[in-house]
Amino acid sequence: MSNVTVIGAQWGDEGKGKIVDWLASRADIVVRFQGGHNAGHTLVVGNQTYKLSLLPSGLVRGKTGLIGNGVVIDPQALLAEIERVRAQGLDVSPASLRIAENATLILPVHGAIDRARELARGERKIGTTGRGIGPAYEDKVARRAIRVCDLAEPETLDWKLDELLLHHNTLLQGLGAPPFTKQELMDWLLDLAPRILPFAARVWELLDEARRAGRRILFEGAQAVMLDVDHGTYPFVTSSNTVAANAGTGSGVGPAAIGFVLGIAKAYCTRVGAGPFPTELFDETGRLLGERGHEFGTVTGRPRRCGWFDAVLVRSAVRVGGVDGLALTKLDVLDGLDEIRICTGYTLDGVTVRHLPAAPAASLRVQPVFETMPGWKETTRGARSYADLPAQAIKYVRRIEELVEAPVTLLSTSPERDDTILVRDPFEG
Repeated sequence: MSNVTVIGAQWGDEGKGKIVDWLASRADIVVRFQGGHNAGHTLVVGNQTYKLSLLPSGLVRGKTGLIGNGVVIDPQALLAEIERVRAQGLDVSPASLRIAENATLILPVHGAIDRARELARGERKIGTTGRGIGPAYEDKVARRAIRVCDLAEPETLDWKLDELLLHHNTLLQGLGAPPFTKQELMDWLLDLAPRILPFAARVWELLDEARRAGRRILFEGAQAVMLDVDHGTYPFVTSSNTVAANAGTGSGVGPAAIGFVLGIAKAYCTRVGAGPFPTELFDETGRLLGERGHEFGTVTGRPRRCGWFDAVLVRSAVRVGGVDGLALTKLDVLDGLDEIRICTGYTLDGVTVRHLPAAPAASLRVQPVFETMPGWKETTRGARSYADLPAQAIKYVRRIEELVEAPVTLLSTSPERDDTILVRDPFEG
């Protein structure tokens, strides 16, 4: 029996929420290990739709949810999310949700810095959500972060806020934005502390006990490999490591504990925000994919850029992310197309290249090399076995497996949880 780690294999928004929800029914504990409330998972359960940003998706299934030390937490946003899902009937309490005591907090000053810097970039905007995730991670590595455990010590908050504001107010004034006072941040933190501290725990210890007891753990990643701060399309990336290797660091377990790595990829490709996107479509087909796939960001509401499946990109994600198998989502969005294209390679200034270049200017000049396959007229929506799929749809899936050099272990054919074709159970290793 194996644990499972779920990561995105493109630029995020691949439908991880549904897959994690589906897997959560087979798990005991679900753990978030990186990112902040700039990522969103949408779960459709019957007539209820849950939109989660910080809460582990397993809470929807009544599972224990853990938020690891690798997550940066806006305490106000977390409490608002808890209240929202409680109103939908979910039980979220310290009995069902624990937060790592050593997780970094996002403060209002972080959001202000994030937005001011993005505005100052002008035409060179990265496309951040402006929610303070990046500046909070910066404070973490600069050793001036305020963490969950600090909420229990006003005397610690006192001197930490001095150090933090010495840095951030200088930046804000340089960017023409108003500074923050120590008292307003202290009041904000002390008001939130009694509501956050009951959830605080040594998450690493809870996970160690769970492993020793043989409980199944599902590690839930946010964003995707191509947004990884080291391995993604830098600087158009998120501020954390999104690859599976970070599941251990971001939750407090050893690398062997992350188990089977399941990469999630759409049957086509999307991206939110700026940055390279070799297979992006600007025509009627791109618009059609966006409409059929309801391609709007769960958190931002921004329309996603749409394009054909990029096998070069996903193959890189498989290798760097340590992916053992793929979950291919939204196959039904391609129903009825006369032909479907897959990117099988790139050229750069007329020369064949095997990977997307790391250099930003070069990555924007890359041209895709496409392979064209016939589409299918029959519907795949709602299919729950390969026997329900059109022959050409099966050929398309098989071709993706060949190109990305990884097996498709799950196949999703609608937003509904049970419209899933299981080829191999990730929890069986």
